[in-house]
Amino acid sequence: MMIKLKVGDKRSVKKIFTDSDVHEFSDLSLDKNPLHLDSSFAKETVFGQRIVHGMLVASLFSGLLGNDLAGKGGIYLGQSLNFTHPVFIDEEVTATVQVIKIREDKPIVTLRTFCVNSKGKIVIDGEAVVKVA
Repeated sequence: MMIKLKVGDKRSVKKIFTDSDVHEFSDLSLDKNPLHLDSSFAKETVFGQRIVHGMLVASLFSGLLGNDLAGKGGIYLGQSLNFTHPVFIDEEVTATVQVIKIREDKPIVTLRTFCVNSKGKIVIDGEAVVKVA
């Protein structure tokens, strides 16, 4: 068994979530919370404006792992997520996955997963476990 990854390896991707992205995710996920969809409602909340679904932002980790770091055929085994700040529509975020542990007995890797907004604040912080291909 040969894992080509090493502790410290990381990959990142930048993304701006648009109004259209939020509406499409709302349709797919069935999450119709007005905080994401209704400007008048969202204006009266602590955020003062609509926010992107946290799970939509976190989905960037899946792309980084499935297309790049874990390799073709890699399998997500687990993910923890802490949502620390909102992501606003049309705000750029950078998602990063970084190898923090590699099992010696199996092709299983633990990664720190985090997203940072355009102001440099961590908006999501977590950990993933994946079986690499």
